[in-house]
Amino acid sequence: MHIEKRDYGKGVKYYLAHSYREGKKVHKFRKYLGQDLTRTKLEERKKISEKLILEEIHKYSIIKDPLHFELSKEELKEIKDLENNMPLKIEHLSESDWKKFSKIFTYNTNAIEGSKLNQKEVEVLLEQDKWPDKSKEDIAEAFGVDEAIRFIRGTKEHLSLELVKKIHHTVFRNSKSFAGKFRKKGEDVVIMDSKGKIVHEGAPYSRVNHLLKELVEWYENNKKKYPALVLGAVVHNQFENIHPFADGNGRVGRILLNNILIKHRLPPVNINFKNRLEYYLTLQEYDQNKDVKPTIELYLKEYKFLKKQLGDNKNKSL
Repeated sequence: MHIEKRDYGKGVKYYLAHSYREGKKVHKFRKYLGQDLTRTKLEERKKISEKLILEEIHKYSIIKDPLHFELSKEELKEIKDLENNMPLKIEHLSESDWKKFSKIFTYNTNAIEGSKLNQKEVEVLLEQDKWPDKSKEDIAEAFGVDEAIRFIRGTKEHLSLELVKKIHHTVFRNSKSFAGKFRKKGEDVVIMDSKGKIVHEGAPYSRVNHLLKELVEWYENNKKKYPALVLGAVVHNQFENIHPFADGNGRVGRILLNNILIKHRLPPVNINFKNRLEYYLTLQEYDQNKDVKPTIELYLKEYKFLKKQLGDNKNKSL
């Protein structure tokens, strides 16, 4: 790190500058220290700014390669066998089943994020367009999630930055001014638990595009290598780590997960509101240890429950 001086009228402005290399890309940091500073004051502010720059560099290093480890052949075979023997089959899903799934998914995915609509209200809203006396934002986002499910069924695209923005815009265009737009300067994300402890920091806004492009590249390079459950888990969990939007990341991530699953001919999955704490723990396990196995175990558990919700009979499975 070094001090930069810039003439300003008859005075001098001081900056602390530093360059940080990430692969082929160089990130430049510059902190304004002040104008016409004494040596003592300059040293004091330099120490403070050095700490701030090091914290920013740490943020640049916390979210890297989506999958740090290689799954063993035995683990891959086990997951693939689970997929092949899954009690739910997408090819047997009727249009009526899809509508029922969308209502189940819409209620749960919004409830996880704080929506006050209950399951029955969501069903009546989507079936009959009867609006309950609840938040117009919650109502708009229920319609948005339902539309997004129809959208991913129709699109051939697996994963791209434009797809991510399109899904966010579809869900939130009638409730959020920033629908379809990534976070901008000053919109950093810090997630805390009930005790105020930081459990996750989203990527700095300046890295969002770069990290999402890395995730898309990872998916393209591995979509024929890994089973769909692994692909979906990594895409979803890494997306949540990045947190590209100021709000709505959870819902977009779960819709992206289902887009990956159905593109690989697996049925969609619903994360139940009542299982949200287990869901959060799987995200933390991935964030801290890059372990996708707890996430996959949760998906398999949810598949069994979804089968019961859609109707379990001998001649039909999802």
